[in-house]
Amino acid sequence: MRDDMRIMTAKPLNAETPVERLRSWVTANEVFFDRNQGQIPDEKIALDQWALTIDGEVRTPLRLTFDQIGRRPKTIAANTLECSGNGRALLAAKASGNPWTIGGVGNAVWGGVALSVLLDEAGLGRRAAHVSFEGMDTPLGKAQIPFVRSIPIEKAMHSTLLAYEMNGAPLPLKHGFPLRALALGWTGANCVKWLKRITVLEKPHTGFFMDKVYRVFQKGQKPETGDIVTEIKLKSIITQPLPGERCRAGRIVVLGAAYAGEDRVAEVEVSTDGGATWQPAECIGPDAPYAWRQWRYVWEGVAPGGYTLLARATDSRGIRQPANAAWNFLGYGNNGVKEHGVTIEVM
Repeated sequence: MRDDMRIMTAKPLNAETPVERLRSWVTANEVFFDRNQGQIPDEKIALDQWALTIDGEVRTPLRLTFDQIGRRPKTIAANTLECSGNGRALLAAKASGNPWTIGGVGNAVWGGVALSVLLDEAGLGRRAAHVSFEGMDTPLGKAQIPFVRSIPIEKAMHSTLLAYEMNGAPLPLKHGFPLRALALGWTGANCVKWLKRITVLEKPHTGFFMDKVYRVFQKGQKPETGDIVTEIKLKSIITQPLPGERCRAGRIVVLGAAYAGEDRVAEVEVSTDGGATWQPAECIGPDAPYAWRQWRYVWEGVAPGGYTLLARATDSRGIRQPANAAWNFLGYGNNGVKEHGVTIEVM
C-alpha cells in the first residue's frame, strides 16, 4: 500500500485512494481502495493447498482447484467497485461508520470465470434462490463473526464474476487472492474476497453482515427491516480541482468520473455557480458496461473569486442524480450532487 493512501483503520485495513489517482479510467492496483471487515490473510495461500467448494442446493457439489478454475472459459470485464459507505463523511448529518470521502471507489479490468459456468456444472436444485460467499479472512472482535454475504440467484447467474486477475496481473493478496466474487455493478459488500466456499441457498443468508449492517435504515428502526445494499447508485465525482484548491484565473479544466451501477452513464453536466446553471461535460476514454465514465469540462474566462463546482450524471434510463443524498443511519449510498460539491478559490 502506498503512503499517500488515507488510512482510516489499520486493523482491519480500511484506506481510500488519493483523489488524484481517480483521474484515469483504470485505478492502479497499488492505490485501489481497501475495505475490510476481517483481517487480511498474513500471506498468500499456496495454490496447491487451496480449493473452492460449491455446495448447498445443487445436484452435484464441487470442489475445484485453482488450476481447474483456470481451465474454464475466461471472462474479462471492466467493473467499477465502490464501498457502500463511500461519501459518508460528506453527509450534512453525521452517520455511523468509517469517514469515507470520495476515495472508496475504483475501476479495474478483472479476469476470471463467470459464476454461472460453475453453477451450471453443479446443477441448480429446484429450490435454488440465493448464493452465499464465504472468505478466508480472519474475523475480528469478540464475537468472531465470519464475513458471509449472499446475492439472489438471478444476479449470480447473469452478471457475477469469480476474479483471479486484476488489471492484467494475478489478484493481489489484499484484494482477495486467489479468488474473489464480483457482483458486477454492485457495492463491494457483495463482492467477497479470499473465497473458499459458495453455497446455493433456498433463502438469503442470515447473519450479522446480512441483517445488522449493509441495510438502509433510520435511527430507531430495526436494521433487518431496512433494504439490503445492492447496486451502486448513480453518481458523479469531481477529481480536479481539489476542494479548497487555489486556481489561476482564466481557463480551468475540471475533471471527474461518473458511474451508474448496472446502468450506463448517458450524460454529465457541470455547474460553476452552485447549481444555478448547468453546462454539458465531455465524456472521455472507454465506455464499457459496469465501468465508470471519465469526463472533462473546460471552464473558460474564469474571474477571481470563490466558486462551488457541482457535477451531476444522468443514466441510460433518463434518471438524474439527486440534488441531495437520502440520509440513513449507516450513511450508505451517498450520491447527492450538493454533498459532492467542490469549493475553490480563483486568484
